[in-house]
Amino acid sequence: MRVVFMGTPDFAVPCLEKLVECSHEVVGVFTQPDKPVGRKRIITPPEVKVCAIKHDINVYQPEKMRDGTAFEIIKELNPELIVVVAYGKILPKEILEFPKYGCINIHGSLLPKLRGAAPIQWSVINGDEYAGVTSMMMNEGLDTGDMILKREVKIDFNETSGELYDRLSLIGAEVLEETLVQIEKETISLIPQNDDESTYAPLLSKELSEIDWNDTALNVHNKIRGLNPWPVALTFIDGVKYKIYTAEYIENVNGNPGEIVDNNKKIVVCCGDGNGISIKTIQPEGKKQMDITAFLSGNKLEKGKIIG
Repeated sequence: MRVVFMGTPDFAVPCLEKLVECSHEVVGVFTQPDKPVGRKRIITPPEVKVCAIKHDINVYQPEKMRDGTAFEIIKELNPELIVVVAYGKILPKEILEFPKYGCINIHGSLLPKLRGAAPIQWSVINGDEYAGVTSMMMNEGLDTGDMILKREVKIDFNETSGELYDRLSLIGAEVLEETLVQIEKETISLIPQNDDESTYAPLLSKELSEIDWNDTALNVHNKIRGLNPWPVALTFIDGVKYKIYTAEYIENVNGNPGEIVDNNKKIVVCCGDGNGISIKTIQPEGKKQMDITAFLSGNKLEKGKIIG
């Protein structure tokens, strides 16, 4: 099939690689414009662009999709199908309706749950037992199109959203391959989404980061996992910001919310329900990330101290 691929981050790369591997004719790749990254603001191409260039595929990086320019490119490329994976831009109706087989999207949730930009992170923050990938036909709504295939996976209790993200990116490529086979054989069976069961997964922001030690330990544990690798959960100790990357859930530690109840070769903090969090990886403001053993070798936090 003649395919146009649209995607931006590393999550989308396995799907593009799968298209090439399966000998589809990828006639063009659309991705977000290069952007400044890091403290030095170095202009950096999206991972999908790097992958496309490696395979000698033409790359298009329009600032806007609704000014007509993108549609003219699509008409010239004349794809039979458009595959969209974490592109980050909304497609206008004329692009959605142009290809013979339409536009399909690979989405990182079990739709209709967690429509939106950050489904994987919110599945962890919410403490969901399962996550997954759904392929669907795109329409003008936000992840509201008819579903084609779903693949479900169990979320490990200590798994971070970054780890789940990596797993689901590979599963997404498998789901894409199966979906394309069904499209080519014209055997797809479309399943409408039940809007009454839908939930939303908005973009993450740094405002979500601060830990509320009055919350349950399980919720704090899920937040720490879900905000790793970005924006990372944080707390304050004596007015200094500390990022917490990984932690362990511990039952029945008994203390006040935010109280350090154990500082013997570890830091255990009590939460609002009497259960606790044992901090595993921490980053003091202005310093490097380190495991708790390395941190305690140069820092002392008194038992009974209230943090946050």
